[in-house]
Formats: sequence, structure tokens, C-alpha cells
Amino acid sequence: MAKASNILDGVRVLDFTQALAGPTTTRLMAEMGAEVIKVELAPNGEQSRGLPYFRNGRSGYYIQQNRGKKSIAIDRKNPRSIELVKKVLESCDVLVENFAPGVIDRLGFSWEEVHALNPRLIMGSISAFGQTGPLSKLPGYDYIGAAYAGVLSMIGEPDGPPYFYMLGIGDVMTGTHLLAAINAALYYREKTGEGQYVEASLLDSYFHCHEVNVQAHTASNGEIKPHRSGAHHYAVAPLGIFKCTEGYVVLAVLQNQWPNFCAALGDPGIADDPRFVDNVARVENREALSALVEKALGRYATAIEAAEDWGFNHHIPIAPVLSIEQAVNHPHLIERETIRTVDDPVFGSYQVPGMPLRFSAAPRHPELHAAYMGQHNVDVFSQYAGVSKAEVRELEASGALVTKPDLDNA
Repeated sequence: MAKASNILDGVRVLDFTQALAGPTTTRLMAEMGAEVIKVELAPNGEQSRGLPYFRNGRSGYYIQQNRGKKSIAIDRKNPRSIELVKKVLESCDVLVENFAPGVIDRLGFSWEEVHALNPRLIMGSISAFGQTGPLSKLPGYDYIGAAYAGVLSMIGEPDGPPYFYMLGIGDVMTGTHLLAAINAALYYREKTGEGQYVEASLLDSYFHCHEVNVQAHTASNGEIKPHRSGAHHYAVAPLGIFKCTEGYVVLAVLQNQWPNFCAALGDPGIADDPRFVDNVARVENREALSALVEKALGRYATAIEAAEDWGFNHHIPIAPVLSIEQAVNHPHLIERETIRTVDDPVFGSYQVPGMPLRFSAAPRHPELHAAYMGQHNVDVFSQYAGVSKAEVRELEASGALVTKPDLDNA
């Protein structure tokens, strides 16, 4: 058997995803070598095509999330276009969708229908609340899942409102969770020959992140009531955000690191101070401890300088709170391609997050491009649906299939 050049070479994916959570799953699969065929619905296609930042009429958001995917575009109300997509489905390994529950069924691609068409197919769904349960029919996005999961209740000042965070933590995490399920299902199929249905939800994924809160509350029979506590953790000290002469650091010190931390403070004797003898004492005396920490941090001109000294010289878990501008220019992120430069024929060059999964036997960043809407109608339908290229062009002319070129040199 010929050796694959990438992890998922030979895997074909039919992609009905939109925005961020589902496209994260299929983007990672494309990075791993899968052939991802994105189904876009007329007239506007993937909704992220309309999200900023825009340059030359093209969306940087769309490019970042959809590089490496082929695009077919259909009129979902036209039976002929649905028939052609189902024909393509017969040769696919995976279908991924992140509509609200029930929408993919109304399009004609319920699990029962696709399983009958292709028993080896793995179908993966992402939703806000899951496919079952009292909340399942409700619409929802990242922050909606975070609210129901009790996550937002843990972010903010103790006596203030919950805080809003400015990145897609839940969407990306849920997309990655679905990827894990799909890859496990592909392995299971290799052993059994059977396809199956897998799902992930924003609510389940967010709730899965509670490491202390849930077990502490339930194990104490409700005596412990986890709460937001501002810049510091309510149950561990020192664990939180501390002010420096310039900027802030995040510091996390557990019991085994306490002697090193006292040395970093410049006062090893604090290790035997009864106020700080263990974590319970340190939590009770957090304000006094925080004052000592911020006094010691005042010896440094910047948060970066303090973090480098305490981290490298004292082996303390500490980091400067970097701005986006500082992060994208940090030498560690650049060297590891945590941030990388991509090129688009219309949008031009810019930097995006790199592939977070790393394999010793696969390329780090294959050269991938984002398609214009319907760019691969001819290639996909003539190859996998048994129609001629001329027939595809006729279907485009009739409106059953759609193409909207936005690449001048395509």
C-alpha cells in the first residue's frame, strides 16, 4: 500500500458547515489532507463570506476558516441539485453539519437518509445544546452555550456582572471535539466496516471544561458554591492576574512550586510564614499575599521582564498578559508557526492562527487556498455525480447550481 503524504489523505468530506464551530472541524481535516467539499447554499453561500475583515471585497474571516476546501453551490429548493449532492455523498467518508437540529433533515440529509445511501458514512453534527433534550430546538451561538454551562457566571468581578470575552473559545473547542469523535469513528469503521452518527454541542463542550467547580459543588452537597472572583481564583492562591510596573502577569503557583516562588519574591523565609503555610491559608490571606507579589513585581520595568525572570530563573508558571499585537510578534509563536502567513490571490497576504495539531509524519502547513462560491461545481459533480461538464454548466445557467467568481485569476 502506498504511503499517504498526510494524515487524512483519501478521506472525502461533505461539508455543510457555517461560521466557526463546524468549519473548524473541516478546516482541521483539510489541513490533515482530507478532500473537503463544501456545500454552499444560494444566494449568499457560507455566511462567513459576509464577516470582516474585508479587503478587495473578500473576507479574511472566510479565508482563514475555509482554506483547502472545495466549493459547490446549490439552490437548495431545486430537487435536481439535491439529487446531485446525494450522488456525491455516496462516495464520501464523512458528512459534517452545524445547522440547528432539524435543518439538515429538511434539506434531505437526515442520518437515516444518508446512512441508507452510504452505510459506511460517518455523519457529525454540531449544535448549541445537542440533538436531544428540552433546549435542543433553541438557536444558539458560542456565548449562549457558555451562559447555560455556568461558564460566564465564573468570569468577572465578584459583585459585578459576568464579563464578555472576545474570541470563539466554545466554537473552536466544540469543532475540535467533533473532530476527535469523527476520527475515532473512522478508526472504528476500519475495524468493523460500519459508519455511525456522532455529535458535539457547545453546551456539552463548555461544561466539560469545569475542572473544580462542578465536582467541588456536588461533592460538598452544595456547601461550596463556586463564584466569579475577579482577577484571582477563588480556591487557589496565588492564581490570578497581578499588576506590574507596566502591564500584568498571570501567575499560577501550586504547593510543590511554593519554595521556588518564595525565592523569586526575594524572601525565602515567607515559605514558613503561618499565613501562607498551605493553600487554605494562602486563600484566607490572599490580599496580604497579593500585596507581597505586586511589591516584588515592582522591581521590573515590564511584565515581560518579570515573567522571563521568574519563569526561566525560578521555574515559576508565569506569563505576561500580551496584547494581540504583542502575541503575533512574539518570537516563540513565530518560530513554531503558531501564527503563520497565508496568501490569497485577491485578499493578499496576512497572518492567521497556525495548525494546532502536529504530526511527525505529516506536513506542517500544506499550501491551501479558499475557494470562491461554486468554484468546484464542474470538478466535483463531473467526477462524483456522473454528469458531464457540459451538464454542470447547463445546471449553472438554469440556477440549480450557482457560481460567483471572486478570484480574478481563477
